[in-house]
Amino acid sequence: MMKLKSKKFCRGSFKFGNGGGNVKGGEKGAGNCNNNNNSEIKWELRPGGMLVQRRETGSSVGEGMIVIRVSTVSQWHDVSIEATSTFGELKMILSLVTSLEPREQRLVFKGKEREDDEYLHMVGVRDKDKVILLQDPAIKEMKKLHRLRSTNQQIPTAYHTISV
Repeated sequence: MMKLKSKKFCRGSFKFGNGGGNVKGGEKGAGNCNNNNNSEIKWELRPGGMLVQRRETGSSVGEGMIVIRVSTVSQWHDVSIEATSTFGELKMILSLVTSLEPREQRLVFKGKEREDDEYLHMVGVRDKDKVILLQDPAIKEMKKLHRLRSTNQQIPTAYHTISV
């Protein structure tokens, strides 16, 4: 039967690889936990429900903020938003810029239309990425028909009556 040694783990700044660290293998007392850094670990709850240690990110715009370039047919907008936001929240911001309601907007990232409840960071949106904004064709057609009815113009049809 083999007897396993129990190891004592402690909080410290350990580096993996060639970088070395506070505790080096082979030193006397490597298993001891004499750490003078008594800072607490900060935790965050990810959207998927996973509890993870909070990362320290150094972003130029602010903590957790990314800049997304949103392109329409004729123009583009740089939008600053948190990385953990959803596409629905991005649509709300874009509605202020483009005067399109969120339900009229279709956002395409990496060739796929994204749903309102999808998170930007989970899909892979990063700083300076491009998202395409399209107007929903069904709502666009409904607006056009509504304008024609309000001005009492005849609605164009796809067929013509021919009399002989």
